[in-house]
Amino acid sequence: MRTEDFWQLIDKARAWGGGEPGPVAARAVALLAERDPEDIVGYAHHQRRVLAASHKADLWGAAYLINGGASADGFEHFRGWLMTQGREVFARAVGDPDSLAELPQVRAASLSGEEFSAEQMLSVPWDAYRKATASELPEDREPVRTPDLNDFWDFDDEEEARRRLPRLAALFVEPPLE
Repeated sequence: MRTEDFWQLIDKARAWGGGEPGPVAARAVALLAERDPEDIVGYAHHQRRVLAASHKADLWGAAYLINGGASADGFEHFRGWLMTQGREVFARAVGDPDSLAELPQVRAASLSGEEFSAEQMLSVPWDAYRKATASELPEDREPVRTPDLNDFWDFDDEEEARRRLPRLAALFVEPPLE
């Protein structure tokens, strides 16, 4: 499976699922299960690459601000939600995490406290493979390296959040006291 095919499948699932993470994941499983097992393995490999590419400290900081905190699992689930937003939003957020402040649902979440998570998107290839073959997805023989996060910063440091993610901080961090 090519990268383009990976994102096209997600786009088809998004169109049917209305952008809601649960229905998008369920539709992605259904669409993927209709394909050859090799395609499902390819999807799993691309998903691992996408998750590795998005494993960045500033994106984790953005997830932390938006969701009011983000453990390692919470960050994974946030990136699952980010996948449900499609390739363009995903790529823009990886390159510029502060761009998430432009999304209407993120702006609304600054008022409502809504959190963004889609753990079910992370299990799409495993669920699809099980559905298609009645067996478990084979282990990926090509490990994808996760970037080192040595440039981690204290996500509770409001001044650092304002410096690194000014648009998100304007939405989610209280203004400094004078």
